Formats: sequence, C-alpha cells, structure tokens
Amino acid sequence: METTLAELSQTPDNSQDRIVSVATTARLHFGFCDPSGQSSQPFGSFGLSLDRPWTRLSLQHAGTTFVAGPEADRALRYLQCMGEAHGIDRAYRLEVSEAIPSHAGLGSGTQLALAVGAAFGALEGLDLAPLDIAATLGRGARSGIGIATFEAGGAVLDSGPGDDALPQLVARVPFPESWQALLILDPRSKGLDGADEMAAFERAPVYSEADRVALERRVLEHALPALEKRDFGVFCQEVGHLQARMGEYFAPSQGGIYTSPRVGAVLDALRADGVTGLGQSSWGPTGFAFAESQADAERLLRVASEIVTTLDDGDALELVVAKGRNEGAEILIPGGPTAKNLGSTGL
Repeated sequence: METTLAELSQTPDNSQDRIVSVATTARLHFGFCDPSGQSSQPFGSFGLSLDRPWTRLSLQHAGTTFVAGPEADRALRYLQCMGEAHGIDRAYRLEVSEAIPSHAGLGSGTQLALAVGAAFGALEGLDLAPLDIAATLGRGARSGIGIATFEAGGAVLDSGPGDDALPQLVARVPFPESWQALLILDPRSKGLDGADEMAAFERAPVYSEADRVALERRVLEHALPALEKRDFGVFCQEVGHLQARMGEYFAPSQGGIYTSPRVGAVLDALRADGVTGLGQSSWGPTGFAFAESQADAERLLRVASEIVTTLDDGDALELVVAKGRNEGAEILIPGGPTAKNLGSTGL
C-alpha cells in the first residue's frame, strides 16, 4: 500500500461507512528478571496497566489515505505494515485523537501499534490476537508487558522471549482499586530508544542465573501474592527492590540511576518521606510512587509539588495521579452498541 504526501494532505471521502475506535492506556515497566537477556530465560518483565494516559484512535475506509493527530507518522507506518502483511491494498482515514507521551517509559509505541492493528483487524473482519499484531509490527521483542496489558490489564509477569516466540504471560493479578500511583513526567527528557537502546543492551554485562532466579522468585512469591492479599507494604518493598537492582544495572547506559535528574530529585524526596514503592518506568524519564489511598496520594502530590517548585525549570515536571487498570483495551466494533473490552481476567 503506497501513500504519497499529496494523498495524505487531501481530505478523505466522508461517505465511507464503518468506523472502528480503539482506546488503550499506558503501562509501568518495573524491570526485568534478567536485564541482560543472556541467561537461560532472557528478560522476563514485571509491570502494571494504568488508567491513564490514553491512546485513542479511529479507523475507517476512505477514498484516499489520510492520517492525522499525534504520532501520525508512526501510526501510518503501522497501518501500511498491516495492509502489506495481509495483502489488503485499501485507503483509510486514521485519526489519532490522543496519544501516550512517546519515549517516556510508558509503552507508547506498543500501545499505538496494537491499537492500529486491532482497528485494522476489526475493520477488515480479521481475527487477530494482540500477539499476532505484535509479531507483525515488530513489538514485544524483549518485554511482553504492553501486549498483556492491552489484552487484559492488571499487574503482569511475562516469560521473556524464547525460540522465536514473543514473551508469554506467566501470571496476572488485578491491581487493588483503592491503590494509586503518582506519575512524575519530564517533557524535557526522553528515555533510550532505537539504536541507543540496542547499543545499551549490547554493552550490558551478563546477569547471573542466580540473580535472575532470585528476582523472578520475589515477583512470584512476594509481589504478586501481596497484590492478591492487598498487602501494600510488601508490594512496595518488592517493587522498590526490583527498581534498585535495575537502577544499578542500567546506570552506565542512562547516565545514572534515573534518566532525568529532575525526576530523580522528586523520587529522592519521596523516599526521604518514607515512600518505598517508587522508581522509574522502563528507560524513563517517567517516575512513579505508589499510594495506598486517595489521602496518601494527595500527600505524595504535595511533597512532589514542593520539590518541583524548587527546580530551575523551563518546562515544568508534570505530576499525574493514576490508578491501575484491570481491563484490556476498548474496541468499538461497527454495529456494536458499546465498547468491547478485550479481557479482564487473563490471557
């Protein structure tokens, strides 16, 4: 499917019929069991689906291909790839009304890819699972967190990739509805991606098998059961432990424990205030800190806000209070009365 710049600038045919809409949310990536990817079970990651920020888009057939909105160029590439992979050469109108911030450690690329692929599949009547879409669009090479949260939400642990297969779900536990997460976003910074990310993994030293097993055991035997029991203290302790290991391991590649010194300053202040469940999502720069209740979240927001005001800012840090999301992406199917959630109980 070839699309010229002239075609992209044209207004599409408004007479086209069906519209498929997809909405999906960001995720936190707490870390890998094997961050080097060189053990008997490479990578294997632990993370959580959030209820914000969102990526929302709609897709319909059109007279000429037209793509608009944030991340439009990347969305177009995904759409073209889906068409080529399935031998479908048609024109579309693709509108991205909202997008998760890119290169922020929130999984924006995978969520955009899966949303475009899911919309394409629904519009063309194809039965495409998130894993199928991810394989087609080159997502999930190391972490399957974004794929799992797109399908079912919740807190998830994946197996890591193996034998030409994408990461598979190992465990999923719903996140307590009353718990919240303070997100600290730095619009002036971005995490590693592309060639820089590849180079970082190539330079990374081998992670020992014993350390990999220990981290996986702590997630399976402590962190996930703590969610089931709603034991906030143990969950935070385990997330903090995993984050400390990841920060130490990746510090040489990302210029320190945290990608953004400004986010690091806020996290240090929260840690000094007694917060243990905090860290940086993926390559950052987004930081997070967990709160057990609305009142606790408001307290963390006050502490963080005080630190933000002391920083010499051009672009101020953004503070957002989010919750966990225990459902998958929402897909509005043509002819359907309501949005369809992919799942909420498992993959």
